[in-house]
Formats: sequence, C-alpha cells, structure tokens
Amino acid sequence: MKPKLLIVGAAGRMGRRVLALAKDAELFDIIAAVEKKGHPDIGKDAGASAGVEALGVKISSDYPDDADVAIDFSMPEAAERTVDYCLENNAALVLGTTGLSDRQKAKLEAAAEKIPVIYGTNMSVGMNVLFSLVGKVASMLGEDYDIEVIEQHHRFKKDAPSGSALTLADNICKATGMDFPDCIVYGRSGKDALREKDTIGIHAVRAGDIAGRHEII
Repeated sequence: MKPKLLIVGAAGRMGRRVLALAKDAELFDIIAAVEKKGHPDIGKDAGASAGVEALGVKISSDYPDDADVAIDFSMPEAAERTVDYCLENNAALVLGTTGLSDRQKAKLEAAAEKIPVIYGTNMSVGMNVLFSLVGKVASMLGEDYDIEVIEQHHRFKKDAPSGSALTLADNICKATGMDFPDCIVYGRSGKDALREKDTIGIHAVRAGDIAGRHEII
C-alpha cells in the first residue's frame, strides 16, 4: 500500500513540480493538494494545475484526515498549520518553506522530536554541497577577506533575502566566529555606508523569471 501524500502550496512553482514528480514516481497515493483560501486554482484538478494529466484530486484549502506524508512549499503561516497537522496525525513532514520566524523554527524543532521531519532552505544537491563548503573556505581565507552574498530570484518570490542566502551566511558565521544574524547587513544605502569589520552583506535581486542564483564574493 502506497503512503498517502499531502502537498501544501500545490499551485506554487515548487508545489507543481512536486506534484509532477510524485505522479511520475508512482511511489505515493496523492490524496490532497492544498492552497490558501481564495487562491484562483482552488477547485481545479491538481494534475492539470501542475501541467500533467488529471489526478482526480482537486486543489482545496482543507487538509485531509489521513495523510501519511506532507510535503510543504508554501508560506510560513501555512507551514505552521502543516506542522500542527502532522503532529495531530502522526505524519512525516518534508518542509521547504523559507522565511520562518524564530518561534516557528523552534516549533519545528520540537515537532522533529515526535515525528519524522526533513527541513531545508534549499533541496538541490548542488546548493547543499555549497552549504557545506562555504564555511570551510571562509575559515581558510581568514578575517582579511570581505564576504558578500548576492541572491537573485523571480519577481514573484515574496521573502527576501532567500532562505538559501541566509543559510550560506549562517554557515560562514559558524565557521568564522561571527555572530549570526547580528553580523548581517541587508543591502547598503546612504552617505555613511562604510563596511564594518566582521559583517556579511546580503543583497536580494527580484526580476523576471530567474529560477534562483546565489553568488558569494
């Protein structure tokens, strides 16, 4: 019997991709596709919304009763609801939603003591390799090097800077002894914007349909 899968943020870019991959993999029984109330895709077939053949599952704002696994690429408020749902239903959780508050992160960590949880600000293999490398490189270069992170995403991305950019900066700080997030400077402006010692600048670009680019200088 296949695990029953719930996808939250089903009409978003990542949600549609997860739907398509889950359908092709044939490892799950997709039982629910959730979006926020008022979303224009509510009531549409989830497969059609994702650009694949119809699944017979309509996008809804309601959570199902009995999912075994939830995959969430949504917004922080919706993700918090998904965490609660998984705790109530003893369901495993894969969470890729970024922009979580400290309180929401603490709630997620507490949930991970009771249910299986995978959380990542970026799920790509390449970015996770980069996450592991940046701290090593920064510690080898030493304090004489200035570090800036530039991230670029499509015009519809809501949170800035990206979760991946923050993870990169956090890993650099852990390796170099800087205090995250106090050492972060979010862009620069004004007549007195000299770079201070032990800081990392993060700059966010939002334009067109950029899928996601991260540069460390």
